[in-house]
Amino acid sequence: MAERFFAGFPDGRLRFTQVPDVFFSELLPAIDDLGELKVTLHALWRLQRVEREPRYLTLAELETDPALLGGLAPEREEAIEALHDAVARAVRRGSFLRLQDRQGGQAWLFLNSQQGREAFERAMRGELSLEGAAGQSVAQPMVERPNIYTLYEQSIGLLQPLIADQLRDAEATYPAEWIEEAFRIAVEQNARSWAYVRKVLDRWAREGKDGGARLEGDRSRYIKGKYADRIQH
Repeated sequence: MAERFFAGFPDGRLRFTQVPDVFFSELLPAIDDLGELKVTLHALWRLQRVEREPRYLTLAELETDPALLGGLAPEREEAIEALHDAVARAVRRGSFLRLQDRQGGQAWLFLNSQQGREAFERAMRGELSLEGAAGQSVAQPMVERPNIYTLYEQSIGLLQPLIADQLRDAEATYPAEWIEEAFRIAVEQNARSWAYVRKVLDRWAREGKDGGARLEGDRSRYIKGKYADRIQH
């Protein structure tokens, strides 16, 4: 592909896209794939220009964007493959939340922000009608969630071998939405440790979450053992 020359920003008033500071301080240093970086920045730009509320993007919209595809690969088929890979990476990293319809023919992306999470949860509960490429509303999309190891590395840091077994048992014990919310609370409270996340989950299991029922079963099995009192991460 021939190198394209940028002629510079034109004179006069220019439109700007707002990018949160946390993108530069936390997300940008973690992104190690050029395609993921391009798609993430492009999605941030497009989300600020969609007219629907709440704001989200469809995968079909990205698949038909010539500027985005042209920056990913020279051939359309190769560019679509690169786009799907980049979106999957961004979802695993936690930049975006993705809903997938049951037939797998459409997907919707929400920014992992407070507003995006609220809209995502509304869609999960069937309270938000999502538009497909042809205008069909989808009432019951399926959700792709990052696993507990991804959440740990995104929220806390490098996974330690002593923690892996605890995470595996916790993932089998608690609902996925509890685990995601507990990690999110830890980040918001600047308490980035597995010990903090574990305490939040154990409290919900003991006392009930949001006024709900308590979680039955042995919830302490994953924190027992000879190293339990030494785990701080």
